[in-house]
Amino acid sequence: MPLCTVTLISLHPTTPNPLLTFLSTLRKSNINPLVISRVIRWIILPTQISTSALLAQNIHWDLLLILPSTTTLPEPLQGLTKHQFSITAGVPSRLVQGFHKRNLNLLHPDPESVPKLSGEPKSGGARLAESAQNLELSAELKSWIASFSTHGGVEGHGAVSMLNLLSFKPGMKDSYLKYGAAFAESIGSKRGGDAKIVGTVVAVDGVKTKDGGGDWDEVALAHYPTIRHFEAMLGSTDYQEVNMKYRVPALGDTLILCTSELGIEGLLNGEGKLDMKL
Repeated sequence: MPLCTVTLISLHPTTPNPLLTFLSTLRKSNINPLVISRVIRWIILPTQISTSALLAQNIHWDLLLILPSTTTLPEPLQGLTKHQFSITAGVPSRLVQGFHKRNLNLLHPDPESVPKLSGEPKSGGARLAESAQNLELSAELKSWIASFSTHGGVEGHGAVSMLNLLSFKPGMKDSYLKYGAAFAESIGSKRGGDAKIVGTVVAVDGVKTKDGGGDWDEVALAHYPTIRHFEAMLGSTDYQEVNMKYRVPALGDTLILCTSELGIEGLLNGEGKLDMKL
């Protein structure tokens, strides 16, 4: 099983045009990431694991890089990085091979292949929750999604990638696998959800994890055609029934970060500017 490196990067704010400078330097390196994505916002915050590394001092994450190796960032990129958090994960070779072509089709689909939302979330569906920590649709998240989808430009209108880190309660992984099967077969797939990268975590910031030792167990990068498709899933009764029955009881801790590969793609191609206000 190939090892991949998943890294969150916070850029030095004193660098002129930090995002563009980093991307330009990355292009000049010999690194060919599977994924380069701009971090948009937290959906779920970790509560027990890696909280200091991920949240201390109000760290603002700028980029998500996923490399098909355990290669560390070269010195020119390290010099542009203020903070970074990395995990190493074993990812099935079937997901790594041909990933770029498959991912390109996900990011730029035939419009006819994108599931219609049909007015979801419908009235009478899942209630609005007080927070999104259990992957429910909260009033705050719903309001942000409305703003992002209207004012977020290409990122607000197009595909988003949700980074998930998962830590299972002892003996509860099978419960999560039932959730994963339901996601792939119906509750996620019918809204365009696709777990395009899934891996077993073997190290966190270079330190090997212990099986069942309270570390992160799995990483996943889930694709949705738009943020509205993600909203529709969270606000649906069928999703929440499975979420509450299998996913929530299985997790000791988790995090989800919303990211966008489309804006970065445009910057790499020299197209326009990103709205960083949202």
